Amino acid sequence: MSPDLDVAVVGAGIAGLTLAHTLRQQGRSVRVFEAADHVGGRMASVRRDGYLIDTGAEQISDRGYDQTWRLLHELGVDSVAVPKVSVGIGMWRDGRAHAGVAHPRGVLTGAGLSPRARLDLVRLMATGARRAGVSTVAEFSERYHPDIGAYLLQPVTGGFFGWHQDRSAVAPFLDLLRMVGPSTGWRTYRDGMDTLARLLATQLEVTTGCAVREVLSGNGSARLGTDAGTFTARTVALCLPAPQARAIHLNPPAAEQSYLDACTYTPMLKVSCLLDRPLGPACARELYCLLLPEIEDGVLGGIVVDHAKHRGRAPHGKGLLTLLAAPRAIPDLLDAPEELLTGTLTTAAERYVPGLASALISAHSHRFRHGLPEVTPAALRLQPAFHRRPPGPVEYAGDWILLRPNSEAAIQSALLAARRIQATTTLTLRREPA
Repeated sequence: MSPDLDVAVVGAGIAGLTLAHTLRQQGRSVRVFEAADHVGGRMASVRRDGYLIDTGAEQISDRGYDQTWRLLHELGVDSVAVPKVSVGIGMWRDGRAHAGVAHPRGVLTGAGLSPRARLDLVRLMATGARRAGVSTVAEFSERYHPDIGAYLLQPVTGGFFGWHQDRSAVAPFLDLLRMVGPSTGWRTYRDGMDTLARLLATQLEVTTGCAVREVLSGNGSARLGTDAGTFTARTVALCLPAPQARAIHLNPPAAEQSYLDACTYTPMLKVSCLLDRPLGPACARELYCLLLPEIEDGVLGGIVVDHAKHRGRAPHGKGLLTLLAAPRAIPDLLDAPEELLTGTLTTAAERYVPGLASALISAHSHRFRHGLPEVTPAALRLQPAFHRRPPGPVEYAGDWILLRPNSEAAIQSALLAARRIQATTTLTLRREPA
């Protein structure tokens, strides 16, 4: 009997939508299932009272996002719709913000690093990535001046990725830095970080509000149980964080299961602060983001000044901030009542943004139990074998496939999955009798 569906894509984040779009262009019939009532996943944006709130991802870059830009151009989106973030990143140290993080001048000005640490930063930039191996961030930091770990690697990986220094491998982070380049090339979507996801979804068959509860691999097909019923599909593509994919795939082959189990995720927690006026951390240069080292603050990992990122994020004359919870504070706050969570983070932020409490109109949390790939040494070791596995009726896409915590990795993984799915179909057709 023929399956009900050709390809079923589970998850309408950027990986799932890119995969569905690519397969549809190749003549395949694709249906996308999404548990939430909207598309975008961890790139979703929310519109509230004239504010445009990015709930997850914040930016892309001129460099290192080749497939993202290819897809944007294909859909008719030009660079005007993805403007540059014209302000920089600062580091909090000794009671004040230091500008220049991820900027070429940071090597000279320090960006919070001591003079001796700046010399080590030059050494790290020259040879560090080649010598990283499977070292954790903490192990790698021990090779350099203490400031490199405390006032650079920890706050950047902790603030942006939620990483714990003794668990995550440093090599993928260093590769990502090399690929995307300095903050002078960073951009954001003018109409929200969900711009690309929304455009893709308009051309696809997407069923939102429909969770997939289980997937069972079969011989040449797979069965999926959803809120809308049970279906069979020639291929099911799980475009979810690895822990979620592992939870619903009931019978993955051993070669897949070990990698799925190793691909843990860090939770991420953000609070959006809608302000009646534009406020931000005091600094000699205007900031888009202030990073807060764990050695300085155990509650907050960073503050994003959204109205500085792009003026359209807040109504004229108003402001929008995003507070990033520190990695070690997240476990106690992830399931906390909304009032307790927002109160804890806004109270902590008053130290860096004086007047925040009086300017605050409302605060709203965004909780991601599976925020970003944790990228452990164990996952790095198992990744090559996972990529060598033969194609099957259940495939995967997501940032964890490439162990790189950014949206470009999700898009690249979708293109890889599309090639594998097409190969699976070719093999199946060859086996069928004439």
